[in-house]
Amino acid sequence: MQRLARLRRSLEDLFPERHLYVRSGGEMKGFVLSARKQMAAAAVVGGAALWMGVSTAAMLVNVFSASSADREIARTQAKYERWIADRQARLNSAVAQLNASSGSNDELATAIEKRHAALALLLTDMKGSPGAAEALTPAIDRALASSDTNPARRVEMVRVSQEQLLDAADTYAKSRADRLRLAFRLAGLTPAAYMPKGGALGGPLIESRDPRALAAVLDVDEDFAERIQSAATDLSEARALAVAAGKLPLARPTAGAAQTSRFGVRFDPFTRRPAFHSGLDFAGGTMTPIYATGPGVVSFTGVRSGYGNVVEIDHGRGLKTRYAHLHSIGVNVGQSVGVGQRVGGMGSTGRSTGTHLHYEVWLNGRAQNPDRFLKAGAYVLQAG
Repeated sequence: MQRLARLRRSLEDLFPERHLYVRSGGEMKGFVLSARKQMAAAAVVGGAALWMGVSTAAMLVNVFSASSADREIARTQAKYERWIADRQARLNSAVAQLNASSGSNDELATAIEKRHAALALLLTDMKGSPGAAEALTPAIDRALASSDTNPARRVEMVRVSQEQLLDAADTYAKSRADRLRLAFRLAGLTPAAYMPKGGALGGPLIESRDPRALAAVLDVDEDFAERIQSAATDLSEARALAVAAGKLPLARPTAGAAQTSRFGVRFDPFTRRPAFHSGLDFAGGTMTPIYATGPGVVSFTGVRSGYGNVVEIDHGRGLKTRYAHLHSIGVNVGQSVGVGQRVGGMGSTGRSTGTHLHYEVWLNGRAQNPDRFLKAGAYVLQAG
């Protein structure tokens, strides 16, 4: 009680009663500013200052996160350039050694055949991977373009072409794996958490972690075996990440609808006061199709307070999406849905000022910024 009394006296000393006199038209009016009124005014000013600070901080976080992603992309690109330059230097060295060697054509042909078998395993593993054919076609075309009639030079050209083809395969596999990892980070997810348990990856070329053992199995030199293994490992990781990305809600929930409100603090359209907005809004016409942004199982359909008609989809691994203010619902609880499947029609039910979709992404019970997932989805498409 003594503390409360001291606090009260301190506040009264800080906000003493004040009298305000206003003269207008020859009349004098007096106003009394009590301590309570002054404290209320101070609280309003303090709350406004706090809101401005929070909004500014949120805006700065978005700016810094975007610039961080840009720096990550720039670093990745610079790493690729250094890596390609190193591979080109190795290739030039190999060509120089080949020209200077005095080994017999039979020995060279045998070595080429063994390398060819190793490459065949890698290229068979890459068959069907998105973008692989486009990445490897230029190297294959160069290999077929030689019209030299000298047998020794033709054998040398085949070996050089093998080096170039392996470089192209290695670059493709590493680039695809790195771009998919970056897509996960853009969504705020950890790529390693979506890899197979224990780091188990498929493919016969990466069963042996020791390049020397793989070189012995393939009967090729250790450097060539190491590069084969590196490309196979990156390709296998890219496939695992691509499969995991295919299960995430990365697609757009509606086509052609303009985004009208962002995730974060904004002025509430009803109260005109600062409030946290837990999703993205997309405006459109009544019954504009709404699509599932990823494969999953419908976990809820019906009315939620403030949201109106709602569809919720469980995508596994703690991820859930919510589609609100719907005019109609086109799915049932327990139904499995695929990415791009229609789940309802846009409307204005619940706490809504007009026809639009309110879209949310949740991870382990916490609202996430759906815009990060949309950007990651666009990046996954580029990686493909």
